[in-house]
Amino acid sequence: MSEFLRQFADQFAALDAGNLRRLGELYSDDVLFRDPLHEIRGLPALQRYFAELYANLDQLDFAFHGHDQIGEGQGYLRWTMTYRHPHLRGGAPLGVDGCSHLLWRDRVYQHRDYFDAGALLYEHLPLMGGVIAWLKRRLA
Repeated sequence: MSEFLRQFADQFAALDAGNLRRLGELYSDDVLFRDPLHEIRGLPALQRYFAELYANLDQLDFAFHGHDQIGEGQGYLRWTMTYRHPHLRGGAPLGVDGCSHLLWRDRVYQHRDYFDAGALLYEHLPLMGGVIAWLKRRLA
């Protein structure tokens, strides 16, 4: 494993609501962060995003399972995110698997997450969850 990816994964997994200033150690000032639900440009916007995320969740943890460096300054991390939101499934822990594609020089300047947004959120909403479960059964 790339030393950069190992250190990034360790430092990212150690983030919490009280140490978000450390995002500046991981990301460049002009970072572009994208996932299926968001596109965020710049370190200040990313810090605000994570602050809101931690403020709305009772728990947020990342377990990293694997990594692949695919070129100079480019690689993937595979992970499972576990979270608890007070309004989803009665606050029970929920999990979603995903991967992150990272581009870096000394810090990450582009971070793109890939995960099933339905498994993250929509399947756990009261009305939408039932519809999505029905659709998945019909398509299987």
